[in-house]
Amino acid sequence: MSQKVLLNATEVHIALQRLACQLIENHNSFTNTVLIGIQPRGIFLAERLKSILEKDYKLKNIQLGYLDITFYRDDFRRGDKTLEANTTNINFIVEDKKIVFIDDVLYTGRSIRSALTAIQSFGRPLEIELLTLIDRRFSRHLPIQPDYRGRQVDAIGGEKVKVCWEEKDGEDAVYLVNE
Repeated sequence: MSQKVLLNATEVHIALQRLACQLIENHNSFTNTVLIGIQPRGIFLAERLKSILEKDYKLKNIQLGYLDITFYRDDFRRGDKTLEANTTNINFIVEDKKIVFIDDVLYTGRSIRSALTAIQSFGRPLEIELLTLIDRRFSRHLPIQPDYRGRQVDAIGGEKVKVCWEEKDGEDAVYLVNE
């Protein structure tokens, strides 16, 4: 197994700052916008962005929820491995709100399709945008593209993108792993 650094800690920090600024440009004070981290790994990016928006840009009352898509996946009962559900925690109304889905890597688009279905259980949003740290360009199975992306990556064949967060993995970094 070999791995190549795509983003080091400094580059991750720069990408997060840029993504936060892009969100502010489109959502100003976030009075009608909510952030939804897609479980499991999108929550680390969502929490980090919320923290940047509040601490660095002094925005108040940013609403953040977590959405579990396990039972909405089209591969839910396809494998031998039992999928473990995560927690959904959305303690606000999404009806007529602007939602920003947040996930670490956009790969095939199937997780986002599942999230679009899952969020309907909570109401009808005004609009939904997608923010990803990494956009794997040549891997899409569905016509889904991010509105905000930290970095576009051309991963092919057996290459995987591994996103590490300080809170979970002990470092901020993104690797291209060849197994």
